[in-house]
Amino acid sequence: MNPRLIVALDYPSAAPALALPDQLQGLCRWFKVGLELFVAEGPSVVRELRRRDFSVFLDLKLHDIPNTVAGAVRSVAALGAEFLTVHAAGGPAMLEAAAEAAASCPNAPQLLAVTVLTSMDQLQLAAIGIDHSPENQVLRLAETAAEAGITGFVASAEEVSALRQHYPAATLVIPGIRPAGAAIGDQKRIATPAAALAAGATYLVIGRPITQAADPAAATNSILEEMQHAAATHA
Repeated sequence: MNPRLIVALDYPSAAPALALPDQLQGLCRWFKVGLELFVAEGPSVVRELRRRDFSVFLDLKLHDIPNTVAGAVRSVAALGAEFLTVHAAGGPAMLEAAAEAAASCPNAPQLLAVTVLTSMDQLQLAAIGIDHSPENQVLRLAETAAEAGITGFVASAEEVSALRQHYPAATLVIPGIRPAGAAIGDQKRIATPAAALAAGATYLVIGRPITQAADPAAATNSILEEMQHAAATHA
């Protein structure tokens, strides 16, 4: 079992989402619950995964006024999720409120600041009035989050090396991972598992290459072999 792999449970209902961890028993202990599944099923799916002793990455990308986000962080702490995303674009006050709420709760999740979505490239950023390159925007938002006391970041593999250089001890959770030959889908800034790990990623988030595979366990094993080979090469 590789503790650095997080499988994204991107399903519209609990039945397939809870069936997959059983198929991957012994291969993966981390699973991501995102908006689609959380909106469909609510907190119960997080509670069930925790009841089965899986680790949960709750990817809600909280982005609201400080008081609302702080309350949401406290609510998530009661669920037992181990990671929770907040959007760094929410600004310093919101990020500080989230960090303070987490610090006040027993068993609070580690907060991860989402920087720039992996579906966005330079043109997408320009369309919303951001003139920086994706890397510069990622570093700017990471700095804002770090100053607020958040030490985990979500970014694409293209920014991992720069983030690791600036924040050597940070938890870097990297989505947009595609094994060689996998379909890119709606992602713009992607990398293979080996490349992301070599650049300094802490955790890799992988969804469709596993969840849409004819044999999810075989697909996971293939990815784990690539990760293990990368770890051995860069040991």
